[in-house]
Amino acid sequence: MASLNAKPPAKSRTTHRHREGGRASSRAPGFSNQPRDPPPAAAQKCLAKFHDPFHGSGSMRNRVFPALCVQIWLAAASLACAQTNSGEITRETVIDAEKLFDLNFSEAKTGMLVGGLREQRRTLEDIHKFPLSNSIPSAMLFNPLPVGMKFGTVRKKFRSSPLPALKRPADLEPLAFYSISQLASLIKSRQISSEELTRFYLDRLKKYGPKLLCVTTLTEDLALEQARRADREIAAGRYRGPLHGIPYGAKDLLATQGIRTTWGSAPYTNQVFSSDATVIKRLEEAGAVLVAKLTLGELAMGDVWYGGQTRNPWNPRTGSSGSSAGPAAATAGGLVVFAIGTETHGSIVSPSTRCGVTGLRPTYGRVSRAGAMSLSASMDKIGPMCRTVEDCAIVFNAIYGPDGLDQTVYDAPFNYDPRVKLKQLRIGYLAHDFEEAKRSNDLAALAKLRELGAELIPVTLPHFPLNDIEIVLEVEAAAAFDDLTRGGLDDLMARQGRGAWPGIFRQARFVPAVEYIQANRIRYLLIQEMAGTFEHVDVLVAPSSDGESNQITNQTGHPCLVLPDGFNRTGTPTSLCFIGNLFDEARILAVGKVYQDATGFHLKHPAMTAD
Repeated sequence: MASLNAKPPAKSRTTHRHREGGRASSRAPGFSNQPRDPPPAAAQKCLAKFHDPFHGSGSMRNRVFPALCVQIWLAAASLACAQTNSGEITRETVIDAEKLFDLNFSEAKTGMLVGGLREQRRTLEDIHKFPLSNSIPSAMLFNPLPVGMKFGTVRKKFRSSPLPALKRPADLEPLAFYSISQLASLIKSRQISSEELTRFYLDRLKKYGPKLLCVTTLTEDLALEQARRADREIAAGRYRGPLHGIPYGAKDLLATQGIRTTWGSAPYTNQVFSSDATVIKRLEEAGAVLVAKLTLGELAMGDVWYGGQTRNPWNPRTGSSGSSAGPAAATAGGLVVFAIGTETHGSIVSPSTRCGVTGLRPTYGRVSRAGAMSLSASMDKIGPMCRTVEDCAIVFNAIYGPDGLDQTVYDAPFNYDPRVKLKQLRIGYLAHDFEEAKRSNDLAALAKLRELGAELIPVTLPHFPLNDIEIVLEVEAAAAFDDLTRGGLDDLMARQGRGAWPGIFRQARFVPAVEYIQANRIRYLLIQEMAGTFEHVDVLVAPSSDGESNQITNQTGHPCLVLPDGFNRTGTPTSLCFIGNLFDEARILAVGKVYQDATGFHLKHPAMTAD
């Protein structure tokens, strides 16, 4: 597979507290890249003991290094170069450690701990020797359901709007920003072949991808193979549905058989898996055509990856935000028809806002994460990033539901029907957040919803120590990438410093297991409180960049639809969020479609230039 050339990283600044979606608490600063210092001499010496996939004959982008080999290499390097401390544990050691953990035992109790802690360290050493790849889940599975909740079981036929009757334009350039439904109409009527459409998007990826730095691997051979198969099937009368023959891109943390999956990080640039992620399989079954693996901020943080900083098509001097950076930039720039992104704590909402695309963050436990990089096992979600609300519904309909692999996925129906009257729904809005921010586009959006028939109910979300319970994300991420930390291989990562993953992973090693459990117990109470909120409303309208709704709903697992609601003074997009009850994506999509159809902000596109 061909790869687009990546430029060296540029300089960066970091921010505080929250990272994964390029956000700090409720604020959303942009990330740019930091200069990457070479690994310390000790790390270089350590790496030299093992097969180095980054040097030697041939380009690193063209060399195959199977995923299993990557995991073995990392594990071996971690064991051989582990940053361990064999110093004796004394009474003074324990007294000093108590300061880290807000403890203050008596002198007698401290003395009793010394022997036990020495034994405990040997236990930890044994655990460190046990090989655990990123794909191995915890035996403790997160449950987002509040006490007593039952979801529907009746399945209805997926009901999208009829395909529009279109004629192929003489100039193909407008196709770059057609919706799934529009392109499906042309493909189904055989006015354009999937292969011709695929080549059109491949050309755009080659032309604009290097400027936006949004592509890790161009999957041209696979794409043309899938497109030709789609054309044969459609010609034979075997039309699979609206995704048949439609080119798309996938965030490069989703495994693709025989094609490298880099996770946006230098230690994994040659990682190749032997099977596809469930989402990739399901899109292939729907007939979609994978044209590119798209960038993510390194290990799902921000928009900086090993090749640089992914750019915003509306203003290429700025970053796209992240961590679903490539999916947002490529969709907004008309390089793909739609893309698959992921969110742990803002990674669909934030770049969708920055780049002006429509994104759906589904309920936790809706879409299988089998074959996806794990960051925070109790918070990771996979969802579509598209041009329109209905595009999101079409893609989500193809990827949701159990696969027998991801044990957190619930078998709940998705009964989308765009026919909805807002006046018949209880639509809440976060009055304080909107009034505090006083963003004109958001206030205009509320006025438009009222004009469309909505009777908006002011709602206040429960107050909890959200920043404090983010140790859940940090600890789970540190466990997922423990081999990097203990082996010193985090020195290879593009971003360093206190606000970057390497430092966060190390700091998370000092969170006691007791506090991790306590944070999850607080989270349990938050889930119960949010259930009370949705006893009074069907849909909740929230600003995308203000307040605590994003932090809360990522902790509780509630779904969120983000879509454009205008432009700011600099001409870049702004957005609005519709939040639903657990497993009620259908309703927020239907409400969002009413608003989107009445405003048309999604129909505006950035002016693309290759230089």
